[in-house]
Amino acid sequence: MHFRSISTFIRRRALNLQFIVIISLLMVITSCQGQKQQEKFNGVSLVASRESISSSHIKPILEINSNAVAVMPFGFMESLSSPDLKFNIERQWEGERLEGARKTTQLLHSQGLKVMIKPQIWIWKGEFTGNIKMTSEEDWKKFETNYEEFILLYAKMAAEENVELFCIGTELYEFANERKEFWEQLITKVRKIYKGKLTYAENWDKVEKVKFWNRLDFIGVDAYFPLSEGKSPNIEELRASWKPYKSQLRELSNKYDRKILFTEYGYRNTNYATRQPWDSSREEISMNYELQSNALSALYQEFWREDWFSGGFLWKWFHNHEQAGGLENNQFTPQNKPALKVVKGFYGGMVRD
Repeated sequence: MHFRSISTFIRRRALNLQFIVIISLLMVITSCQGQKQQEKFNGVSLVASRESISSSHIKPILEINSNAVAVMPFGFMESLSSPDLKFNIERQWEGERLEGARKTTQLLHSQGLKVMIKPQIWIWKGEFTGNIKMTSEEDWKKFETNYEEFILLYAKMAAEENVELFCIGTELYEFANERKEFWEQLITKVRKIYKGKLTYAENWDKVEKVKFWNRLDFIGVDAYFPLSEGKSPNIEELRASWKPYKSQLRELSNKYDRKILFTEYGYRNTNYATRQPWDSSREEISMNYELQSNALSALYQEFWREDWFSGGFLWKWFHNHEQAGGLENNQFTPQNKPALKVVKGFYGGMVRD
């Protein structure tokens, strides 16, 4: 080959290699951007406050590397069979009403946090909402009218505030199961008002039975799965206990082509905290900070890297961080307890197997 031809060949080869390198770099950048767009909801469930909150109350949420917050306005019922639903009334705390939910949402957005609006129902004496059941068709119709008004009120606010995620209900299985047609038309009405992502939060043991997941964007699970009868199981034991539930949730995700979202998850710092993780009674007085940390670590390690899983909202978080939780408190919040370091570490991407 002629010397000039060889030089030309070499230059062209070098240019081709440079082109390949540039294209490869662009692909990597694009891939990273795609991963960033699909980052998990590293969320907390913010308990509605009696009074207005300020930016100083948001700082501790940011300090644990959280990127999302569930804002939870409330409606109230007198009994499981009462068709009346009271909401957005003066007697409620500010954070439970429309005005408070809006102010909190605006404040969270101003600090760069994503928001899930999650209207919930509280029944007198703490009755379980999953057992709501009217005694007549007339009462069902009245209750449905009230519930629709409740949800659409906050869907409109969510639309006005460009909220990222809206939850149409929490742990309402009997209602959802018996009145499927109502829920389908409710979803249609919500979507006409609100253009963001929709989910519904069902209790861990009924999530497979919900009939309208295909109409929503995420499968919402309140993830209080029983994991161990032991007093203080370690991380390895808890990860092993997650395996069958994890397979169940993966199959559910595949069935509906929807990602799983833990609309609630959390553990108390007590002995036997993973036996019945939903138990919030005052009967258990023990303290077990290690188990709370182990249970959270096991959950993060099992789920947070899965591409069919979209993250979750830790139960629960109080706005007045300095006074919340603490070593004398054995309820769900990890605030001012050793488990808070676990949350901060995993939310910050420091996931270790």
